[in-house]
Amino acid sequence: MHPGSLVDVAGLKVGHFTDPRRPTGCSVVLCEAGATCGVDVRGAAPGTRETDLLDPRNVIEHVHAVLLSGGSAFGLAAADGVMRWLEERGVGIEVGPARVPIVPAAVLFDLWLGDARIRPDAAAGHAACAAASAAAPAQGSVGAGAGATVGKLFGIQHAMKGGIGSASIRVGAITVAALVAVNAIGDVIDPATGRIVAGARADDGRTPRDSMAAIRSGALPARLLDGMATTIGVVATDARLTKAQASKLASMAHDGLARSINPVHTLTDGDTLFALATGTSGRPGHLTVLGALAAEVTARAVINAVRAAHGLDDPPLPAARDLGLA
Repeated sequence: MHPGSLVDVAGLKVGHFTDPRRPTGCSVVLCEAGATCGVDVRGAAPGTRETDLLDPRNVIEHVHAVLLSGGSAFGLAAADGVMRWLEERGVGIEVGPARVPIVPAAVLFDLWLGDARIRPDAAAGHAACAAASAAAPAQGSVGAGAGATVGKLFGIQHAMKGGIGSASIRVGAITVAALVAVNAIGDVIDPATGRIVAGARADDGRTPRDSMAAIRSGALPARLLDGMATTIGVVATDARLTKAQASKLASMAHDGLARSINPVHTLTDGDTLFALATGTSGRPGHLTVLGALAAEVTARAVINAVRAAHGLDDPPLPAARDLGLA
């Protein structure tokens, strides 16, 4: 795996909650001192919260956490627990008699694994905050990646296990990092080799089918439900950025998804990336350089996610490691 994680950006903590009852969970990125935040939503079926306030034209300048969650739209409730955890510690924007924590969130669809009535809630979000630390977070089948799957273009029965992954790069005095929960319709491809690491499986259950090669040969996708996939994540830097620059950073980071997932940004994906700038390096960022690095660490985080994932027996969902692809 590529080394590094999101917490290599000073000022950030990451915590996971993984539900023991079925494959689902949530992951939180805490920035209690406040961080500039932008977002770019590319998938056609997103589930998000508090993204409008990240528009550079709007007044709020900083956020205090970002939540990534399973559970589809139900999982947005986990952000309530993140807000409660922050409020208990006096973190938030002072508004009259209260402090209001700002917690943008995005969700992915994992309801088809196990009992769909079990999904991350406020207690799960609170627990993820309680588990957060500046230590390198676990990767693979944990948190928001617990129920993530990939390679669903030709039906769930041909899919493989996805997960959550992280990576970082330091260039000079600036660090750029990513945390990505990979639940894509498409295949995950290592940009360095062009090899499929996880994705749709052929009829033998072990050989990668290569979704794009199948499409080029005339194969039609299975009937899929809108929003049944989605890759969500956070890119971060310790450089100083404005909200407009952070939004552009999120946009450029999507190039990392395009390099490592094919097809991506489909009608059934809700692909969403947030960008955080803590400013803890004390240095302004060169946005062209930061964007190039953000795309790089996003692609690395995607690969790390599926390489660290563990397969499931019921339903049978092998991981890359199970098929010798990792």
